[in-house]
Amino acid sequence: MAEPIAAEAAPRRTMWESIKPYLEKESLASFFLGVSSGFPFALLAATLTTRLAQEGIDKSTVTAFTLAFLVYNLKFLWAWIVDGVRIPVLGRLGQRVSWMIVTGMLVMAATANLALVDPSADIAWTATSAVMLGVAGATFDIVIDAYRIETLKPYQLGTGSGMSQYGWRIGAAAAGSLALYVAARYGWEAGYMVCAIFALPAMLTALILGEPARRQIVAVKRSMGEVWASIAGPFAEFFKRTGAFLVLLFILVHKIGDTLANLTFRLLFDDLGYTNDEIIVYDIGVGFWALIIGVFVGGIIYARLGLKRSVLIALILMAISNLSFAALAAAGKSNLGMAAAIGFENFASGYGGVVVVAYFSALCDLRFTAAQYALISASASIVGRLLTGTTAGSLIEAMGYVNFYLLTTVLALPGIVLFWWMMRTGLVDAAMGTAGGGADGDAETVH
Repeated sequence: MAEPIAAEAAPRRTMWESIKPYLEKESLASFFLGVSSGFPFALLAATLTTRLAQEGIDKSTVTAFTLAFLVYNLKFLWAWIVDGVRIPVLGRLGQRVSWMIVTGMLVMAATANLALVDPSADIAWTATSAVMLGVAGATFDIVIDAYRIETLKPYQLGTGSGMSQYGWRIGAAAAGSLALYVAARYGWEAGYMVCAIFALPAMLTALILGEPARRQIVAVKRSMGEVWASIAGPFAEFFKRTGAFLVLLFILVHKIGDTLANLTFRLLFDDLGYTNDEIIVYDIGVGFWALIIGVFVGGIIYARLGLKRSVLIALILMAISNLSFAALAAAGKSNLGMAAAIGFENFASGYGGVVVVAYFSALCDLRFTAAQYALISASASIVGRLLTGTTAGSLIEAMGYVNFYLLTTVLALPGIVLFWWMMRTGLVDAAMGTAGGGADGDAETVH
């Protein structure tokens, strides 16, 4: 979980003091863990959409494949297995190391399986294979998150989280680019096969560093009632807060428009006639650097304006970014237009990723951080993904790209209005968890 950015001014440090934490082995490990975490999602999020479109699969079917992402929203249901089940033989290496090896191999196998399917011949098996990669990737994420948290020392949590995010973005961008590049020259089978190597950084990191120093094994048999209480307790605490249901409503609706739009970009690019190489340069290349800049700017704005105003700005920027794709769809193929639209969208996403995640982190009770953040992060994208998978393709075919992206802009407005109202009525502060100051009010300085 990314930690909230400190709002108060930090003491001045030398350049070396600022850089040194990023070079420590635990922070570097977080980077490599992030690289492996990002690639399965990238294959499903963008690359598979391009592959299916190029195979001539209709838009409603293509967008239905985004339902494979829903397994990422459900991974908290089986996370307990990774914690409590010891793998025979390999378990001698340690609980985390053994699970890292097994889940990494499962991801590689699922990637190879998806590489070998023929979407035009068997779309049902292709969908099944996508879900299998989603399950494997989500389980890999569970292990990676646990390993990172238990490896980092308390003072490294901020640095490690940042390095993990950079690793995730680089892994996702590199895997997506490599798949497109190889596919354009040797076919999609080879494009997917070569991407399986991105599972190795996390596996090698675990083997080199070994079991996390802070890993504690608790071998206690509990009754079903005790197990249920440990699951339900964090959620019960959240819903006891003032305005909790409105906060949850905001979490559910704030990203509908953004998610609905984001998962259809590759369809637009294919219909406009962009080649794989052009997508690599303008979508992945420009998008990556725009996102990095957005993350940097997000940290500055958060520190200067505080949580509430920086989040409101993020919501507005993400809504406006959808308009840029309506403009691109109306104008037709333009490399400059694509770069501008992708650049603005990724800048908004990078900025929003910092400040919105900071807000979601601040909502957590420090006693139940993992469970509550799992609920919040799962809720944040599930509606948009569900709508994309069930209606996006049909909407595009019925109303065209321009009107579709205008619709996604309109769908972003309820989240903006709701958060503004929560600010005005004090509900943002009232529903804050102990991580964000709790009953003491806003934890950051708001100018």
